[in-house]
This record gives sequence, C-alpha cells and structure tokens, in this order.
Amino acid sequence: MTEALKKLTKKDLESDQDVRWCPGCGDYAILATVQRTLAQLGIKRETTVFISGIGCSSRFPYYMNTYGFHTIHGRAPAIASGLKITRPELDVWVITGDGDGLSIGGNHMIHALRRNMDLKILLFNNQIYGLTKGQYSPTSAMGTRAPSTPTGSIDHPLNPISLALGSGATFVARAADTDAKLLGGILQEAYKHKGAVFIELLQNCPVFNDGVWEGVKEDPAGKQIALVEGKPLVFAGGAKGIAIGPGLVPQIVDVGDGPGKTPLSEILVHTERGSALYANLLAQLVQPDFPIPMGILYRHDKPTYGDLAAHQVEDAVTRAGRGDLNKLMYSGMVWEVGADGTRH
Repeated sequence: MTEALKKLTKKDLESDQDVRWCPGCGDYAILATVQRTLAQLGIKRETTVFISGIGCSSRFPYYMNTYGFHTIHGRAPAIASGLKITRPELDVWVITGDGDGLSIGGNHMIHALRRNMDLKILLFNNQIYGLTKGQYSPTSAMGTRAPSTPTGSIDHPLNPISLALGSGATFVARAADTDAKLLGGILQEAYKHKGAVFIELLQNCPVFNDGVWEGVKEDPAGKQIALVEGKPLVFAGGAKGIAIGPGLVPQIVDVGDGPGKTPLSEILVHTERGSALYANLLAQLVQPDFPIPMGILYRHDKPTYGDLAAHQVEDAVTRAGRGDLNKLMYSGMVWEVGADGTRH
C-alpha cells in the first residue's frame, strides 16, 4: 500500500530517536499534538519538512518521521523560505523559540512574515533561554532574575503577536502547550491556510522558568478569553467581558443588565477576518492587566511570495523566452585568460 493510500497514525510520525527534553517540559505535549493532528489530516511524510534553528524546541525535527533540517541560530525562517520557493509542493513547518526566533532570528522572522511566505511557524514561548541555562529572553517579564540578569531584567518584553501582525502574517493564533484540543484545531486550520502562519505556543520550562504560564493554564475561565468566531469576548463564566472605552482603550467590564453593568450587546464580538486594528487590539490584551485571548486572532487571504515569484518568472519567459546561461555568462565585459596569463 502506498503512503498516499495508507491512513497514518500518530506512531507513523514518531521517529526512532529518543525524545530528550527535561521531565515536565511543555515540548512533549506540543510534539504529541502535532504528530496526532498531522496524522489525522492525512499528510504525506515525503512532502512534509520541519525546519528549526537552535534551542530546546529546535530538536523537534529529530522526533518527526518526516524530512527536516536542524539549522543554525535564528536562521530557520530564511532556510525555510529558500526551500519553499524552490520546492513549492512541500509543506514546510518552522519550529523556533522566543530566543531563537525573536532575538538573533528576529530579522529573518520579520521578513518571512512580511513576504507572506507559505510557511507554518510555531514559536514556543517560555520567556527564557532554556538550552543555554536560563538567560532572560526577548519575551521575559521585567524583573526576571536569571544568570544574565541577577538583579532582574529591566528590558520591556516583546509581544510576539504584535510583531507577527505588524510584520504582515496572514494567520495569527495562540494556544497553550497542554491544551491539545485547542492546539489541534488551530493546526488543522493553519494547515489549510496558504500564506504566513504564526502560532505562539505558551510553553512551560520546568527547570529555568517554571510556572511562568501557570495562572493562565490553571485558571482558563478567569485568565483566558476563548476566541470563537461570532461570539463576544467574555470570560469568568460570562460574568466579565471586554468593551472599548474612550480613545479605543480596551477595558474589563461586568456583563449584565443591572446597574453598573454593561449589556452583552456592547461587548466586543470576535471575528478572525476582522480588521488589523481589531487584531492588534487583541494582541494588547496581556497579563497581568487582562486575560489572554486564546485561539485564532486573525486570518487574511492575499497572494503568497511564492505565487508572485512564479508569476513573475512566467511573465519574463513569455516576454523574453527561456534564458541561456552560457550566453549570459559571455555577455558584457568579459575576457578569457590564456595559459600564458594574457587576456583575450
């Protein structure tokens, strides 16, 4: 039976490598969900590639029974872009972390997103450098004490969702490492999307930043806003919601019809295909001031870099014919150097 006809299982996507992460690491849960979901989607292993940079999460390609590259620090989006543009039939996934993808790799991340490269980028955010023993990262909260900041970080943290939206990603989502149901649903939608996908994964590092997302994950009713198409932004069992105050400032309100409460009709209603302004407003809902929106924040359809490049090449061939590399090499100011060193 050929791979195309065989129904894959999670086990089919597990490689023969021993999974080596620290006990309790959120990467285990993410790996299991990705394997399970892609098997359900019926992917072809021979046309699926996982590309990573450097970091704990970047061991991911070793554990996927697909093609893959473990590349260099921060350069996974660039290498993935090169592969996708030359082999457009491949499904290319990028695995990165908050340090790898947003610090040394920030420039590559921005340009892969702004070009709308047809890549599925999963960014594991544990707010710390784990592989290099706990230095603070671009997403670490102010005051984070680490070997590189023994008296506490004074950096303002980077917002990954804001970066993705500002760079031009056309599919932006967020899930927690242990929320297999939500993450699985997001992965299914991301797989169908044609364009730059950016998924932030709130991931726990039990050794160097344990419990950084503990409140968010252990109290989803009070610390998360479930993003459901066409549904209002409510939490705490529907008792609280997000409304817009003066100056387009989001605010938490009590939902209801009584005195001092805001009617449900005045609560913001979620739409994945809303304006970029709305999506950026969602990105600003962060701890500790707001519960965190979880799900698909934004999606938009527009031509990918690969499609535009292919059309440009087709137009050039139609207009000028197929190129002649030998003719190109000998055009303009060229000369040959003889055995005696003279030029002709």
